[in-house]
Amino acid sequence: MAATRSQSHAQDRITRPLDSRNDAQVDLLRGTEKYSDSRLAEGNTPKSLNWLDEPYRDSAINDTPSSLAEDVSSSAVLTRLDGDGLVERGNWSGRFDFLMSLLGYSVGLGNVWRFPYLAYSNGGGAFLFPFILMLILIGTPLMFMELAFGQFASLGPAAIFDRFCPLFHGLGIAMICVSSLVAVYYTVIIAWTILYLFMSFTSELPWETCGEEWRTQFCYSFKEADACAQINGSVYYNQTCFNATYAASENIVELAKNSSIRHVPAQDFFERHVLNISSGIEHLGDIRWQVVLCLLCAWTLTFFSLSKGVKSTGKVVYFTALFPYVVLCILFVRGVTLPGSMKGIIFYVTPEFHLLKSAKVWKEAAVQIFFSLSPAWGGLITLASYNKFHNNCYKDALIVSIGNICTSIFAGFVIFSIIGYLANELNMPVDKVVDQGAGLAFIVYPDVVTRLPISPLWSFLFFFMLLTLGMGSEFALLETIMTAVQDLYPALRQKKTWVVLTVCILGFLSGLTVCTDGGMYILQLMDSYAASWAVFLMAIIECVLIGWVHGAQEFIIEVELMIGQRSRNFHKYFSIFWKYISPATLTLLMVFNAIQYEPLEYDTYVYPGWANAIGWLMALAPIMMIITIAVFRLLTTHRDLPFKKRVKELLKHTSGWGPNKFQKAEEEENRNRTIENPNFTVEVSGPD
Repeated sequence: MAATRSQSHAQDRITRPLDSRNDAQVDLLRGTEKYSDSRLAEGNTPKSLNWLDEPYRDSAINDTPSSLAEDVSSSAVLTRLDGDGLVERGNWSGRFDFLMSLLGYSVGLGNVWRFPYLAYSNGGGAFLFPFILMLILIGTPLMFMELAFGQFASLGPAAIFDRFCPLFHGLGIAMICVSSLVAVYYTVIIAWTILYLFMSFTSELPWETCGEEWRTQFCYSFKEADACAQINGSVYYNQTCFNATYAASENIVELAKNSSIRHVPAQDFFERHVLNISSGIEHLGDIRWQVVLCLLCAWTLTFFSLSKGVKSTGKVVYFTALFPYVVLCILFVRGVTLPGSMKGIIFYVTPEFHLLKSAKVWKEAAVQIFFSLSPAWGGLITLASYNKFHNNCYKDALIVSIGNICTSIFAGFVIFSIIGYLANELNMPVDKVVDQGAGLAFIVYPDVVTRLPISPLWSFLFFFMLLTLGMGSEFALLETIMTAVQDLYPALRQKKTWVVLTVCILGFLSGLTVCTDGGMYILQLMDSYAASWAVFLMAIIECVLIGWVHGAQEFIIEVELMIGQRSRNFHKYFSIFWKYISPATLTLLMVFNAIQYEPLEYDTYVYPGWANAIGWLMALAPIMMIITIAVFRLLTTHRDLPFKKRVKELLKHTSGWGPNKFQKAEEEENRNRTIENPNFTVEVSGPD
């Protein structure tokens, strides 16, 4: 907006009726099918559209440098004109760019290595009932709310809350904090997949046998055991092939049959060669340089994919979002043709309805949905902020929500067909073989592929799939951080590549501690605390701000400006969910998590008290940001007003709140009027 304009012109703008506003403003309403010409008559501006009412905008901020400095919103940032205009924020090249990015963000590693385990351990096929119900109660409503929120204002989380509700500007900063912490350790997991990917380019996988450099005394290679048995019935024990007669005399046969203490080579390889896990978090040990090099590769891939903003990301995500489905289909076809695969699939889908009586099952379903779709992390708001104003984000939310749950279910069939085969090979029950998380990805599956013909090929496909799944989520996490920086400091948009490089370098350096011998303990600590109950609280605050402070009905009217008029049932459904059901469900989850809290453990290692204290500091950091910024705003803004009125004023959205299409028309009009005095202008830090 121009900072210099005559008083007469300002007064003229204040007194102009609604029907005399510029064409862009009127078209914004008329183009939605919601507002007819009669509703655009003077004085009929809907309450929720006071951002469109020019007197509101002009009275909210005076045209003097001193008043700009006192404005509660950082949405007014002093800058200079760049040639003929301000630096463009950018948009997706097409709707499918956004859809693929959203799918890549929502469908990640957890869909492959966590959901199948949750399903089997919480009722099998019966788990789908609470899972789908939680998708309806909290997943889709929150996803749609955040997508519409970001698309409406075309701003990332940091700037959008600064304009929408200055008192809770810290909520957007808290989202950036969570995304930053998760990005640090998530990229290390991607580095592991890159390392395994490189190691798949061999004629024989290194974890097929017990390597001398990293094996333990319990390492048991079935490949070596089978080869040993071919030699006149010899017995394989402790990585040694014993003559049958000698084995019988020394009781080695009975010892060899004891499978309870066996380690498959893949386990020793991962724990002792790749990670060289120390005895505890207090012993960080040396840096694992092979992991560091792979971490550098991961951040380099991220840099080149994000360096040109959403224009470059939008092309890369077509591959990272769709390729995993190709691999899943290939692995499924291979899996169901293996002996014993149906035993695993039946184990996966067999319903145990009696388990639905347990509150734990419902909690696990809700947590999986919440962390899979990732509301309150800032990523959904960020990705949607680059949409065209009239993009149908409601349809996008439905497509990705359904796609997410279908991917999770299908991945379960893939994983359990392979686990059924492994159980058949080991002559063990399925529940003794199944694992989740890193154990599934880097121990169970690598062990399975060693038993398949052309094992390096299957290893390559699996880890390449994990790489693309991880990168798709990582892109959104990093884009959230960079969008926040550029929204708050718009001048940096001219130096986007340098912003991306800086963020990637800082991320790489931050991840070095996770690449040490004790790095696995740090990763587990961050994974358990960084995005825990605090994210639930952040989502609750977001629901309260949109559903109660701003008003659910008012927000739905704003949404209809983008996607067109909807039915009354649409209004009722989302009003009820945003105001009552979703925040209530999240509150129950947060309380349930608090009740079930136990100090962190990893395998048999119990974390010391000081480590759990660090974890709690990570968990509380986002909440402290919200509180600190709120207190700062209360102490420094509207100091002439009583406390209650001060709070009320800070809960109102600022002059910068409104849709991109309107703001851009305003900025162009104001900029053209101030060519005479270009010494300084005020740039709205959202869409330019």
